[in-house]
Amino acid sequence: MFGNFDINFVIFGIMPYVALTVFLVGSVARYERDPFTWKSSSSQLLRRKQLFWGSILFHVGILTVFFGHLVGLFTPIWVLDALGVPYGLKQWMAVLIGGPAGIAALVGSTMLLHRRLADPRIRVTSTAPDILIMALIWLQLAIGLLTITQTLQHMDGAEMVRFMTWSQSVVTWNINAWVTVVDVHWLYKLHIFLGLIITMLFPFTRLVHIWSGFAAPFRYLLARSGYQLVRSRRRRPLEARRQAFDKRQGKTGRTATTPAE
Repeated sequence: MFGNFDINFVIFGIMPYVALTVFLVGSVARYERDPFTWKSSSSQLLRRKQLFWGSILFHVGILTVFFGHLVGLFTPIWVLDALGVPYGLKQWMAVLIGGPAGIAALVGSTMLLHRRLADPRIRVTSTAPDILIMALIWLQLAIGLLTITQTLQHMDGAEMVRFMTWSQSVVTWNINAWVTVVDVHWLYKLHIFLGLIITMLFPFTRLVHIWSGFAAPFRYLLARSGYQLVRSRRRRPLEARRQAFDKRQGKTGRTATTPAE
């Protein structure tokens, strides 16, 4: 029954769709059920200098890496051909830009992780998911930098084209997309696998606040400024509570005295 089973099909053929589903459905569910947790908890009053430099290095580096992957993997190959961009040149750009960005992000994440684990005051306010996701991101960055050692052996761009084909085949629902990367180096496979794991954990960790960052420009441009939506915990309308208070005081109608909220 399992004679033809291939773990590559599970990881690179099925897991991407599971990860994307959990990512999207989980994000919506968390926003609807726990809107007050849709944030990144702050501890900026503690070890501010380490937080400042670690945060800058991490965010600048990780955003460069993220958008580099996004553009690099999902730009149609025919666009490169139409523009006359050699695959080898694109590969060199990935190494020369992605390499320093990855190092910056790794250094920044090391500083942030050390700060969170070494300071008892910060450690006590950190949750297990906070530490887990930071550790996974650190590991992912380290593995990503290690893949450069393999990339430098294929500077003709052939490996890059394979990953582009796989990524674009996944989003176009090609069931045989996994075959494209079945025999790449194990470092690449581990890098993809860990990326899918982080994607699935995204809605259940502090990473979910990234959605707010992407949505902020649209919210300020399209939404009414100066208003904040707050979900009250009151079980009854305020006017009903006022009337109940007046009744207990033996009064009728409105009075200047109101119950404490």
